[in-house]
Amino acid sequence: MNLRSTLANAAWLATGLPARRRFIRALEEPAAAQWRVLRTQLARNAASAYGRNHGFAEIRSPEDFARRVPVVGYEELEPWIERIRRGESSVLTSGPVTRLIPTSGSSGARKLIPFTASVQREFNAAISPWMADLVRQHPTVPLGPAYWSVTPMAQVDVEKGSAVPIGFDDDRRYLGGTRAWLVESLMAVPSAVRHITDLTAFRHAVLLCLLRHADLRLVSVWHPSFFALLLDALPTHWDALLRDLSEGTFRYADRVPGNVLAALHLRPRPRWVDRLKRCAPEHPETLWPNLRVVSCWADGHAGGAANALGRRLPQAMIQSKGLLATEAFVTIPYEGAHPLALCSHYFEFADDAGGIHPAQALRSGVTYGVIVTTGGGLWRYRLGDQVEVTGFVGRTPSLRFLGRAGGVSDRCGEKLSEAFVIRAIEGAFAPTPVPAFAMLAPEEGADGWHYVLYVDVPTPVDLGPRLDTALRANPHYALCRDLGQLGPIRTFRIGSGAYETFATAEMARGLRLGDLKPAALSAETGWSKRFTG
Repeated sequence: MNLRSTLANAAWLATGLPARRRFIRALEEPAAAQWRVLRTQLARNAASAYGRNHGFAEIRSPEDFARRVPVVGYEELEPWIERIRRGESSVLTSGPVTRLIPTSGSSGARKLIPFTASVQREFNAAISPWMADLVRQHPTVPLGPAYWSVTPMAQVDVEKGSAVPIGFDDDRRYLGGTRAWLVESLMAVPSAVRHITDLTAFRHAVLLCLLRHADLRLVSVWHPSFFALLLDALPTHWDALLRDLSEGTFRYADRVPGNVLAALHLRPRPRWVDRLKRCAPEHPETLWPNLRVVSCWADGHAGGAANALGRRLPQAMIQSKGLLATEAFVTIPYEGAHPLALCSHYFEFADDAGGIHPAQALRSGVTYGVIVTTGGGLWRYRLGDQVEVTGFVGRTPSLRFLGRAGGVSDRCGEKLSEAFVIRAIEGAFAPTPVPAFAMLAPEEGADGWHYVLYVDVPTPVDLGPRLDTALRANPHYALCRDLGQLGPIRTFRIGSGAYETFATAEMARGLRLGDLKPAALSAETGWSKRFTG
């Protein structure tokens, strides 16, 4: 047992007990719980510019809210967020916006999501019951340290003209206050490691920290391929890692900022090396025998990667995170299901016919699009995610994430949208016009995932790198490339019959010929086997 981690975990769990009790009560009364959340948000932000425009002070029910406030996408909110970026106060919320968090956009390279103290409270209201239930299922998890990778490598931008900081310089800011200090004290890998920009040095640092903790109990990452790639690097780094542990050194010290190097707390640990020499880097279960839970995305396209990770870590349970986005907690893992995060945000759901329903009206087996209202100023915001109701916890729907709506490819967390890819392809070909057929699609090879640009004309040798540079304007794609989850762009010259082959494959999937058009982005794999190269 690691005493420091045990005490920190106990204190952190204790701070979340009131939120857990509220969540348990809310599961039996979703309509009342959701109205409390909405009523609080309306009252708190009635004096904001958006609140005055839409008469928040006069809203007396969810039905009033639906009549007065329109459903919007990021394009409609972007002018308001730009006012926040320039320094205007009380725009979407009455309280101050402390950060603008970058995420990928459906039509542009990125979106900037406002982060406020209210959003921080809403996130904690979801994390507390999640962690309490996790400990109930796995009581030994609090007895050792954890590895949480919220933002694997730092993405903090200093922009001219932005009065609000872009991105987080420290992941603990998501939690804030006492919780932030407690979480840092139980972490196997210090938060400062995310400021290492060299990928090889970053992986070496993470592995070095993890190997110092044979009592590691919990790993929480986004896409399972991120942790799988860390495990893949173990055999390559093994000798250097053992040497660094034995001597208290860091092989890539010249690639790491001094303050980050200090945070690694390097000192000789020869006794740990003696233990590790009896383990096998190809068998990570021998390195962390007490690891009990790996929390990661496991729905949609991430399912295969999560299953593969589970086979490599037989001593641990793979826990599906459910649907958690930069904008909002939608569901949390709880009692083997994924109920709606009722106490965090206000939710509505759009069916295929265009109808909009509150949480308590959802039906099992039906697919919906998510509309969320948060304390950060996202009012009736289309999240762009599709979910299916798989059952109920109490009277609250449990949801399974199906994928992104509207032509998005997301194999490793890159979230590429077709509108954005169109502009990236145009930029890569400029000043030459885009050829009649140019389609980007994911492909998995022996060396992992990468994207292939399929074209029906000869292309310059630097087209792939140019397209890769353009796609990096999407922060999620850039991060997947930097972490090695995605390899470089490849090009495939189609010999003949490009559109005919594309149309035949799409009709085989049930699309009508009259509805087909050449696509700039396909989320499907296997096109290299269909096209003649």
